[in-house]
Amino acid sequence: MKFEWNIEKYVPTFSYGIFMVSLFTLSFLGFWGALLPLPAVLMTKLAQWLWGLALLGSTWAALTTGALGLELPSPCREVLWPLPAYLLVSAGCYALGTVGYRVATFHDCEDAARELQSQIQEARADLARRGMRF
Repeated sequence: MKFEWNIEKYVPTFSYGIFMVSLFTLSFLGFWGALLPLPAVLMTKLAQWLWGLALLGSTWAALTTGALGLELPSPCREVLWPLPAYLLVSAGCYALGTVGYRVATFHDCEDAARELQSQIQEARADLARRGMRF
């Protein structure tokens, strides 16, 4: 018995699923909050990133497998296949640049440093009074 998977009968369901996921994502991310009166649910940054990745991943999978019935030209398909790797490298570069920028623009808190030094001196004096040697 040979198993054949017929994608054409699943295309409407898959397209409806992508539509519902994107509608849900956009509504809870606040883009369509005025149009869709849904309960106020706060998404964490992790949930926002996961929904965004799920939306991008499902769109990429739909386009690369041809589940939407679109016949993409060859140059588009050649760019579409390695797109997740490009996005991963871009995200890494963005993260590295953000960390570098934050380190470069890190503000020293001189008042807090002086306060901490005075507290250390007070603690040392208190411990020396109690008999501890440094």
